[in-house]
Amino acid sequence: MADTVRAAVQVGPRNIEIREFPRPVIGPDDGLLRVEANGICGSDVEAYRGHLRMGRGGAVVPGHEPLGIIEEIGERAAERWGVQPGDRVALEVIVPCRSCHDCLTGRYQACRNRRYGHGVTGVDVAPSLWGGLAEHLYLTPGAVLHKVDKTLPAELAVMFNPLGAGVRWALHLGGVGIGDTVLVLGAGQRGIAAVVAARAAGAGTVIVTGLEADAHKLALAREFGADHTVVVDGDGAQDVVERVREITDGAMADVVLELTPMATEPVTHALQAVKHAGRVVLAGLKGGREVPLRTDLIINKAINVVGAYGVDARGYAEAIAIIESRRFPLEKLHTHTFGLDDTALAMETLAGEVPGEAAVHVSVHPNG
Repeated sequence: MADTVRAAVQVGPRNIEIREFPRPVIGPDDGLLRVEANGICGSDVEAYRGHLRMGRGGAVVPGHEPLGIIEEIGERAAERWGVQPGDRVALEVIVPCRSCHDCLTGRYQACRNRRYGHGVTGVDVAPSLWGGLAEHLYLTPGAVLHKVDKTLPAELAVMFNPLGAGVRWALHLGGVGIGDTVLVLGAGQRGIAAVVAARAAGAGTVIVTGLEADAHKLALAREFGADHTVVVDGDGAQDVVERVREITDGAMADVVLELTPMATEPVTHALQAVKHAGRVVLAGLKGGREVPLRTDLIINKAINVVGAYGVDARGYAEAIAIIESRRFPLEKLHTHTFGLDDTALAMETLAGEVPGEAAVHVSVHPNG
C-alpha cells in the first residue's frame, strides 16, 4: 500500500501540476475512495481557463464528479453510509453539516455550516485530497454518497452528474411533463442529458440549440430524442425565437432550459421563446458578468424564472436509476478517456481547443 497519493493540482489559470500527498489515515468516522473516474464538465473548463473560481483561491485538486471504490472505511462511517469496502459510489459536490435547520428540512444545498466540497476545497485544508482528480479521495464524515452498480463500465457510471443535472433541471425545476414543448439552449453533455430526461418524462417536442462547432453534439441530441436542432451562428445561423414560433405554430415553449456557458444573449432568447406563464430554468454560469434583463418580459408574460444550483440527492438517485436501467445508449455520449497525467489535455479537449477532437463527455481515470 503506497504511502503517498498522486493528484492533479490547479495552481493557476491553465496551470495544473501533478503532486504527491500523504495517504490519509482513516479513523472510525471517515473513509478513503480509490477514484475510478472523474467526469469533466464545463465549469471545470472555465475554472481551468481562469474564468470561474471553483475554490476559495489558492491551489485545489479539481474534480467534483468522482466515482470510485470504497478502499478503506471506519466502522461508524460504514454503518452511517451503508457501504463496505469494495462498494462503488458516486459523490456529491456538497458536504453539508447534516444538522442545521436547512439540512434537516431537505435544503442541504443551502447549508451555511458546510466547510468542505469535492473539487473546491483547497489543498491547504488537511488532508488535501478533496477532489476527484487524484488516485484517492478523502471521504469526510459529512460526505453524501450514492451506490452505483459495479457492473457498469466506469465511463458510463461516471455520467451520474451530467445526467443528474438533466433530470433535476428539466424535470424537478422545469416541471417537464407529458406533451410539453421543451427548448434546450446549449448542446453540451448536460443539454443532451436534459433531452434524455425530457424524453423519459414524456415531452412532446424537444428543440436544442448549438453552434456550428457543435454539429456532433446536435447529431447526438437528435439521436437521443431531439425533434429539432437549431444552429445559432455561422452562415446558416437561424433565429432561435422565430424557429420556436414556427415549430410550435405560435404557442412557444412550455419549458426553456438556458445552459450556455458565459454567453448572455441566450438568457434573452429564453424569455422570448417561452410561452405565457411558462418556465425558464437558468443554469448556464456567466462568470459573474451582469446580464441585460428585460424584466417587462417576465412580468407581462408571467414567466416563472428558476435558478438551478447544481444537482441534489433526488436528481442523482433518479439519474443513477436511468443509467442502471441501460434503457438509453448513453455510452455514445462518452468520447474521451484520459489518465491523471493528461488532466490539462482533458480540460482542453472538452473545451474544443484540441484540433480534430470532437468531445462530448470526457473523463479522467486516475488509476489507469
